[in-house]
Amino acid sequence: MEEKLKIVGEVLGDYRRSSNEFLFYCPFCNHHKKKMSVNFGLNAWKCWVCDVRGKNIYRIIRKFGTYQQKQKWLELDGRLDLSEFDKMFMEMNDLEEIQTTDLPFEFISLCNRHLPRSSQSPLDYLYRRGLSKKDILLWKVGYCREGRYSGRIVVPSFNNKGDCNYFVSRSYVGHRMKYLNPPVGRNIIFNELYIDWDEPIILVEGVFDAVVAGHNSIPILGSTLREDSKLFQAIVIHDTPVYLALDADAKKKQDYIVKLCKKYDVDMKIIDTSNSEDVGSMCKEEFNFRKAHALEPDLDEVLFFDQLKKI
Repeated sequence: MEEKLKIVGEVLGDYRRSSNEFLFYCPFCNHHKKKMSVNFGLNAWKCWVCDVRGKNIYRIIRKFGTYQQKQKWLELDGRLDLSEFDKMFMEMNDLEEIQTTDLPFEFISLCNRHLPRSSQSPLDYLYRRGLSKKDILLWKVGYCREGRYSGRIVVPSFNNKGDCNYFVSRSYVGHRMKYLNPPVGRNIIFNELYIDWDEPIILVEGVFDAVVAGHNSIPILGSTLREDSKLFQAIVIHDTPVYLALDADAKKKQDYIVKLCKKYDVDMKIIDTSNSEDVGSMCKEEFNFRKAHALEPDLDEVLFFDQLKKI
C-alpha cells in the first residue's frame, strides 16, 4: 500500500489520514479543502463535495497520472499496461480514412419553420413514438417522400468534425423492411459531435432508444460492442463510465459487453429494461427512474453462466 499511496500522492498532492482513509484535494472539482477520500483497503475513492466516485483507484492514476506513474501502478498490480492500448487505438484511427456520407438527395428536414404538407405523416409517426418538437430539433430528424428512402424517417449522425458519417432510416408507412441502412460501414460513433466523454455515456441499441435515454446516449446500432470498434476505443481512451441499457432479451450481448468493460476497467452500471419492449417504448420519466436505480453488473453471475455453457 505504501508504494501506491506514494503514487497517488504524486498525482493528487499532499494528504492527511483519517482512520483507514486518506484525504486529498479533488482533481475533479478543485475544492479548496481535502475532500477526496481514498481507501486502499476497499480500492475505492469518493469526493464528498462533487460526489464523483469509483471502485478502482487506478482510474484516478489513469486519468491524471503520467505514463511512468501508470506503468508503476500496473507493475504493482501485475497487470497489462492498458496505456499502451491508448496509443495503439490512436494509431489505428490515425491510419484509417475518416468515414463520411451524404444524406439522401430527397431528404427533407423536419427542423424547418415552414414544412410541406407531406411532413404531417412522418410527424404523426414521430409523435406517436413519443418524440417532441425539441427531440426532432436536437436529433436533426428529417424524412424522404421520394427515392430509395421514400416513406422513411431519417436520423443523421455527425462525427466530431461536424460531417455526416451515417444515418438511420426507419419506415413510417409500413415497409416490410423497417430499417434501410446507407451503403457505408457502421463502425462509427453515432453523433460523436455531441458526446461529452467526461460524463457517463448511455449505451442503447437503436436511435429511438437514444432519444428516450437523452443526453450523452449512443446507439450501438443493434450490433454488439466489439473490442476493435471506434466506440469502445473511445470509451477506454477517455476512461468514460458507462450505463448499459439493452433490450431485456439481449442477455448474451449484455454479458459480452460487461466482460469486455471489466477487462479494461471501465466503470459500468446496468439499467433494468425488463417488462418493457425496449428503451424506445418507455417514457423519459420511466427511463430516468430506472437509470437512477441502475446497478453494477454481477460479474460472478456472468462467469457462472459461462461455465455452465461449457459443461
